[in-house]
Amino acid sequence: MELLVLKNEFSVCQVEDYSQVDFEREYIFTAQTTYEKSLLCRIKDIPKNVIQKEKGWRGLKIEGVLDFSLKGILYRISKILYDENIGIFVVSTYNTDYIFVKEEDLELAVLSLEKGQYKIKREC
Repeated sequence: MELLVLKNEFSVCQVEDYSQVDFEREYIFTAQTTYEKSLLCRIKDIPKNVIQKEKGWRGLKIEGVLDFSLKGILYRISKILYDENIGIFVVSTYNTDYIFVKEEDLELAVLSLEKGQYKIKREC
């Protein structure tokens, strides 16, 4: 399996609402509950109506389209990172999954995943 290290730095945010989010931007992930509205986006795309944010996240994208019948993909990746004491933030889309780690853990995450037989490439 191949993972792509995304070149941008990301932020996990809590926002008042989504009125200032540019949904035409690349890598906009949202979640809404009764209690909050969350946003994961590139640092340069943080809206002005952010309540709180945590910068310094880097993304790894699982390359290709994942069939819904596949099992254990996130488990195997998260187990490798857990064994290295690396925290993760995961987002799933219809086609694939994204694993976010803190900037300071990125190189260890890449090395650990390579040892686990994952092929890693970097976005240009």
